[in-house]
Amino acid sequence: MSAAGTYTPKPGAAPLPRMIAAQAALETKMLLRNGEQLLLTVVIPTLLLVLFSAVDIVDTGDGKAVDFLAPGVLALAVMSTAFTGQAIATGFERRYGVLKRLGASPLPRWGLMAAKTLSVLVTEVLQIVLLTAIAFALGWSPHGNPVSVLLLLVLGTAAFSGLGLLMAGTLKAEATLAAANLVFLLLLMGGGVIVPLDKFPDAAQSVLGRLPISALSDGLRDVLQHGAGMPWADLGILAVWAVLGLGAAARFFRWE
Repeated sequence: MSAAGTYTPKPGAAPLPRMIAAQAALETKMLLRNGEQLLLTVVIPTLLLVLFSAVDIVDTGDGKAVDFLAPGVLALAVMSTAFTGQAIATGFERRYGVLKRLGASPLPRWGLMAAKTLSVLVTEVLQIVLLTAIAFALGWSPHGNPVSVLLLLVLGTAAFSGLGLLMAGTLKAEATLAAANLVFLLLLMGGGVIVPLDKFPDAAQSVLGRLPISALSDGLRDVLQHGAGMPWADLGILAVWAVLGLGAAARFFRWE
């Protein structure tokens, strides 16, 4: 305040944590209001969990079907948000010049990426809470160490986020839309989410088992269904994908 009764403006950017939090809240609201992304992130995983748990369509081995399906559907939820949804949303933001304008704002570009990551994590928490509640209602009996589950989910999110940002930052928006949905469908069928990997030929298993969705679903299944210890092999696969994906995204991402 200067003279009595008058106020002097104090222009300047808000603190960086506040800017990141505000952008993350905006990103989360936009994601949850988008019908297509809501379909991918919530509706499809929920329908798959309920349908395949209630109807004996796929041989999931001994025990209740939901015990096999719930970990795979949790992995699918991570992929749908961190990879498919983020790739499509970011690709169209890039096409319409939104990223270019945000890149010129006081929020640094790495802060924007951090906000997008926080948005993905918030959405995943909501997904996991919903799917876990539905799985419990269907008779799910999880086991294992929560720390192992958390590490798998974090590394899976990092791996899929890197791949999603790489796709969104290098391809045209229409190509990203088509490719992201195609990859989602292919990995849904061949990533051990619904159909066990041992149902595929041996040669295919060796390739499919190294995919991030397979590592995440198998790791979660080993812990939650079989009560295994730390799934180091699956964590290692996810870590490699995370380093490669995030590194390539940082190197080749184009803002325009």
